[in-house]
Formats: sequence, structure tokens, C-alpha cells
Amino acid sequence: MIRLAHGEAEALIDPSAGNIPHWQVSGRTPLHNAPWRDEAEIQDDPDVAMVDKRLAGDFLCMPFGRDDVHGLPIHGPTANAPWEVVDQDVAVARFALTTDVLGAHVTKEVRLVGPCLLQTHVIDGGVGEVTFAHHPMTRMAEGGRLSFSRKRAAMTDPMPQHEGYNLWSLNQLRGDLKLDCDDGGQWDLRTYPAGHRVEDFCTLAEAHGSRLGWTCVMRNAEDDMLVVLKDAAMMPVTMLWVSNGARDFPPWNSRHVGVLGIEDGCAAGGEGLARAMEDNRLTAMGLPTVIALGRRHVIRHAMVSLPRPPGWSELAEITLHGGELQLREMGGGTLIVPFPEGHFD
Repeated sequence: MIRLAHGEAEALIDPSAGNIPHWQVSGRTPLHNAPWRDEAEIQDDPDVAMVDKRLAGDFLCMPFGRDDVHGLPIHGPTANAPWEVVDQDVAVARFALTTDVLGAHVTKEVRLVGPCLLQTHVIDGGVGEVTFAHHPMTRMAEGGRLSFSRKRAAMTDPMPQHEGYNLWSLNQLRGDLKLDCDDGGQWDLRTYPAGHRVEDFCTLAEAHGSRLGWTCVMRNAEDDMLVVLKDAAMMPVTMLWVSNGARDFPPWNSRHVGVLGIEDGCAAGGEGLARAMEDNRLTAMGLPTVIALGRRHVIRHAMVSLPRPPGWSELAEITLHGGELQLREMGGGTLIVPFPEGHFD
């Protein structure tokens, strides 16, 4: 493990799969680890992909999800192959993926600055088109409340993640944050479905002209906030993965509970690479679902762990200016957090 530290924050990076299994800020642990990471029978099982064996924290997926074009493993080499340490200091480390992705060279920088965990991935060269996404996961013991930057649409995939365990109806496209459910009701995406045994997935399309996209999770039992920030031009969709005890097959065995993936990227939801390379519901809105390899792409992402101010339940706005991240609550309260200048430039 590669250890980073800054102030009251600490992070561990696992080079075997390029993920972040530990991030602690003033006693808060915002990210989720799969419960089987230390189980020998899972780690030795050749039928379980490395990304699932070592499932933890956040990692880069490229291609995102299913590769039904080239046959690469789920979430691609960036989530399954080792990363080599290029250089490291106390609060920053840089890595290079030990294999290419469709001919592209991929590097990673992880940096801690106070409560902020910053990541930059650079993709150089390659041939063809590819999807990608970050894959941070958090876990809520008693659910939580979500807030988002402005979105133009919410949609669900035509096929389920795990058949028979969907709360949200399949293949829908809406202009708000409420999804139709199979029981005839509606679900507000700002509430995590803690009381339901489900495996659900939806895609949120960023609003026109958005530059800084964000998601905030206020965890009930943990009484904290996880803020996830993205370069919205590079990552025009936010995909929400709800994994709450429904996967009853190994290695999940109904013990992956209360987990939310906040997967910002460029993809056609969970429909696979082939669909993303074609015209689809997102490209019809003018949003790209693949990037063209061959030139340099820079992917900038950040997470911020904060205590929840008393009485706060939902964010209305996040702005970033002059090294300050300003959070405004629905009731009008504000919180200003120092944020490294230049990360999203």
C-alpha cells in the first residue's frame, strides 16, 4: 500500500488495482470497502475479476462497465491491472498503468490537501473510442440524502443490473429527479432507498453549460458530508449505483449493503461500450458518450469530506472561486472550505 498524509487526513492507494481502500479525515471514513477484500477464497478465485476482488474506495474505469467490443475485463485494465509508482512524496503520489488501454498510456496522480482528495488521470495516445468513469463508493448505515448540480435528465437502463431486484422501472427518461417505480409509485433520487433490498442504476445528464458538476451525500448515521466534484465538460454524466443487499451470489452473498456508487464519467449508462459508440439517448441530447483516443485527455476529479453542520439536510449550490469552495444549504446557510487553486483549470 502507498500511504499519503496531510494534516488530519490519510489515504492508502492499492497499486495492485489502482484503487483507494482507505481515506480518513479527522476520524471520518467516507469511502466503502467490500467485505471480502481479505478473504483468501475470493482472492484466489480465478473467476472473480480483480476489480471485484479488490473492490474499494474509488478507481478509474476505462472502458466503463461492460466491454462488448474488445472483450476487456469489466471496468477495463485501469481497474484490473497493476499500477507502478512513478514518484511519491508525503501527500502526493503518481502512478503509471503497467499495460495500455487500446494503445493508450494512462497515468494517475493522487493528492491530499486537508479534507480534499484530488485525482488527475492523463490518457495519451491510443486508437479508437472508449468510455470511462470514476467509481467512488460510500456506505450508509442508515441511509442518507443526496444533492446534485443541475441536471437536464435522469434515465434508467433498458436491462437490469440484477434481474428481479429493481425499485426503479427500466428504460425511462425523465426531466426531473423522480423516477417511476415498478410498484406504481415514484422515487425521489435525493433519498437513498435504505429500506429496500435492491440493485439499481440510473444516469443523470449534466445541465447545459455546466462546468463544475457535483454530488453531495449527507449520511444520516455518520452525520457527515461527502462532496464529489468533477469537470463536467469531460464527465457529462453522473451514474448512481445503488447496491443494497440484493446481489445474492458470490462474492457479494447479500452482504453488500447500504452502498452508493457516484460514478462520474463519459458513457451511455450501464449499456456497454458498443451502445456508447452508437447514437443513443445521451448523444441525442448533444452529450458525448465516448472519447476519441489518439490525443491527450486530462480527467480531473475531487472528493471532500466534511462534518455536517447542524440542521443541514440538502445543498442548493456549490461554487468554486479563488481557492474557496462555497457550499450553500437549502435554508440559506453557507460553508466555505479552502480548495487547491488550479485543480479544475
